[in-house]
Amino acid sequence: MRPREGASHDRAVPPTLAECFTQGWAKEVPAVTVLPGAAYAADRRARLSARFPGERIVVPAGGLKVRSNDFDYTFRPHSAYLHLTAEQGATAVPDSVLVLEPTGTGHEATVFARPRSPRDGGPYGTEFYRDRRYGEFWVGRRRTLAETSDALGLTALPRDDLARALTPRVPTRVVRGLDPVVDAAAPPAAEAEAGLLAYLSESRLVKDAWEVEQMRTAVGHTVAAFQDVAGELPTAMRLPRGERWIEGTFNRRARLEGYGLGFETIAAAGAHACVLHWMRNDGPVRDGELLLLDAGVEADTCYTGDVTRTLPVGGRFTDAQRQVYDLVYAAQSAGIAALRPGARFGDFHDAAARVVTEGLDAWGLRPSGAGPHDSSLYGRYTVCGSGHMLGLDCHDCADARRNAYLDGVLEPGHVLTVEPGLYFQPDDLTVPAHLRGIGMRIEDDFLITADGAECLSSALPRAADDVEAWVTAAR
Repeated sequence: MRPREGASHDRAVPPTLAECFTQGWAKEVPAVTVLPGAAYAADRRARLSARFPGERIVVPAGGLKVRSNDFDYTFRPHSAYLHLTAEQGATAVPDSVLVLEPTGTGHEATVFARPRSPRDGGPYGTEFYRDRRYGEFWVGRRRTLAETSDALGLTALPRDDLARALTPRVPTRVVRGLDPVVDAAAPPAAEAEAGLLAYLSESRLVKDAWEVEQMRTAVGHTVAAFQDVAGELPTAMRLPRGERWIEGTFNRRARLEGYGLGFETIAAAGAHACVLHWMRNDGPVRDGELLLLDAGVEADTCYTGDVTRTLPVGGRFTDAQRQVYDLVYAAQSAGIAALRPGARFGDFHDAAARVVTEGLDAWGLRPSGAGPHDSSLYGRYTVCGSGHMLGLDCHDCADARRNAYLDGVLEPGHVLTVEPGLYFQPDDLTVPAHLRGIGMRIEDDFLITADGAECLSSALPRAADDVEAWVTAAR
């Protein structure tokens, strides 16, 4: 992969300057230590090897994605690659590929990666100062291959050797759609690759001890960011686009403490809270209204938190807001009580949904109007499920088979959210006028333990009285 030439507005480099760039650089001998999670990643690769004996496994990290012309989005490796290498976001090298090559006794693991930009004037010798996408002077230093090998605890070879390494005809399973070289080198095998994706997702369902600590870190930073937001509500109220101020406040903490965001921050004030994934964040934050904040800090290792609080902007819920909040709180409490090893994954959702249905029915709110009562119709006001697995992805383990996830049972080491909500659309004529435009969600992150569940986000207030006291004190 030869260096890409400069952009259209760059001037040509005279030969004398090109020669100058090859000389006068100090020799650097950085100390690189093995990444803290590397031993755990080696165990995960060993289990992957045992699952697919005699087959080559290819897991790309993925590459850079263009945001605008010659500016790329911040690189974030694919979660399967992260899980199998314990790589960290800031040091990950775009276009890296993990290959497990079958041997007589298992697999040999190799990462094919771009080496550090050389400065010797060879065929890649201009990259470090000319290539806007990969050059060291443009995007920062990346590791040498030896440093990558030391950090990950496995063999590292040049990315240019990848195509040749994939040439021998060996049964191959590939995570596709991430790297065109990989996709072209191995013939598609849909059934085999679906099996690989399922395994890679299911292998992340139960977190090991190192992963649990990463989750504690990510959720801890997320809690701190929510505390920041509570203190910024008065400022947000004074701005035409106060939702953006809230978003920026949370995002600042995410970049300060971690690699960034686990997902785009949802800062939804007023009726915007009825849009489950409101990410425009361009509205005002008004006294007397609610702010629904759904956000997560991604740790340096790319594990993420995912928490939601619905806050009374002025410090006190109105009677209608309190009525909805208390029902959602009761539903979440019922869902939390259903978390235990051996319970079906769906039990906590069923418990929360039952409380919502009974509560709305007691209010006399019937989505079917005067017709026969059908409890399933209350989905009009809840829209989605009450929680999901959490880890390297916010909606983690999404390619797992149904019997291992949705229809599976909870085990110690599972990390998941419980997040029931009620969303009364502002134009919904089946809802009393005083409830229209209220959106409410409460979400916390839980680790399943040997005898129950631990709330990782318990430092944040949850009950209505406590939320009011928190917001008032923060003001």
